[in-house]
Amino acid sequence: MQDPHADHARSGGGAVQGQALNVTPFQTLMPVPPVAVPIRRGGSYDEYEINVQPARLELVPGLMTDALTYGGGWVGPVIRARTGRPAKVTFRNTLDVHTNVHLHGGHVQAVDDGYPMDMIMPGDSRTYNYPNSQCGATLWYHDHVHHDESEHTYRGLHGIYIIDDPAEASLRLPTGAYDIPIMLTDVKIDSAGALIYEPPKAIERDIVLVNGKATPFLPVAARKYRFRLLNATNEGTYKLSLDKATMWQVGTDGGLLPAPVARPEITFGSGERVDVVVDFTKLPKGSSVVLSDAVKGPILRFDVNFTAKDTSEVPRKLRDLPALPAATVERDVRLSFDFSSGIPPLALVNGKQFDPDRVDFTIKRGTTEIWTVHNDDTEPSILHTFHLHMTHFRVLSRSGAPMTADDAGLKDTVLVPPGSSVRLQATFADYLGRYPYHCHFLEHSSIGMMAQMEVVP
Repeated sequence: MQDPHADHARSGGGAVQGQALNVTPFQTLMPVPPVAVPIRRGGSYDEYEINVQPARLELVPGLMTDALTYGGGWVGPVIRARTGRPAKVTFRNTLDVHTNVHLHGGHVQAVDDGYPMDMIMPGDSRTYNYPNSQCGATLWYHDHVHHDESEHTYRGLHGIYIIDDPAEASLRLPTGAYDIPIMLTDVKIDSAGALIYEPPKAIERDIVLVNGKATPFLPVAARKYRFRLLNATNEGTYKLSLDKATMWQVGTDGGLLPAPVARPEITFGSGERVDVVVDFTKLPKGSSVVLSDAVKGPILRFDVNFTAKDTSEVPRKLRDLPALPAATVERDVRLSFDFSSGIPPLALVNGKQFDPDRVDFTIKRGTTEIWTVHNDDTEPSILHTFHLHMTHFRVLSRSGAPMTADDAGLKDTVLVPPGSSVRLQATFADYLGRYPYHCHFLEHSSIGMMAQMEVVP
């Protein structure tokens, strides 16, 4: 098989392409990302400012790495918004390259979506308006400039955005210091500390960064925790399990599930989120629990070091998810590479590369549609994840078979294995305008595996 990314590699900053590192696990404390503080609270909204800036970070012990960041950290400041209360977020670009910001999973107007051609030039700023009219959910924000989204995100332009829903307070899920976002990213770093960006060798990104630290540990109390897991890696999946304790999945991309589900193993692809509750209550002080990936091995160790009062619960019921209205339109979306033109190949949606001047689907606002998303690449190494902007969807089936436990709830991103299809249903009830849909393996979307819909009256 020809590699879909060959001749598409770039490495900015004059990085030394040295030998890859071997990192001893569990030598570094996992940081908890800082929560952004509003610069002002208006009568009806909160306002934030975040600098897009370069930084030197210790991603692996003893080495400093040049990164592109939101606010100076590998994980940008966590914006904790609230359902029903809008937020205005101004991003100031202090980099020497253009950028923009997409709120992944956000229901926002087209002008605030971070459209791939809407750029923040060096020295400029842009304010995005986020209505936060949706239910509570774990979202994230990242660069989405076409052709550059892959490298910019790989080098650190990603952050977490949480919508807290007052309606969920009565559920008594873990909160405060016991509600922790965890961003997973895969990187390759050379012996000089430089990030190596080589899309043809994405499989060689063997260092898993957990909130910006390589295979760290986290001290925990003998009580319940909520962990908001985000797969922010450019290209890949995680199949996660614990060697002790049980993961109760309580949420996915679009928020809470109808009820908690005990998950011995969870698989999720680039761009997807999974919220879990882990109960360390019965583990003795001094014990450890290791979170591992089926391929990459251990990625995070929880050390039970202390006790704490715990009034939280894993309730039997979380929320109702009523059926969507009947669909009036059905469509096919086909993701594929065309190698006939050489290397790099053409990255296609329904046989076409992304063109910002072309509308691929015209959708009437308020209608419900069923889309069948196909991965027409059959080579086992070519996976895709499909991401739909502006609204969420429900997965109906996979290649004619029932959906899996990984597909439950409201989704905005879904894994599509080689030669398979996913049938999904969405209602386009929010905003008018043009929005992308694309493969969320960012090396794929950056070379054209993206299309756009226009929602019309």
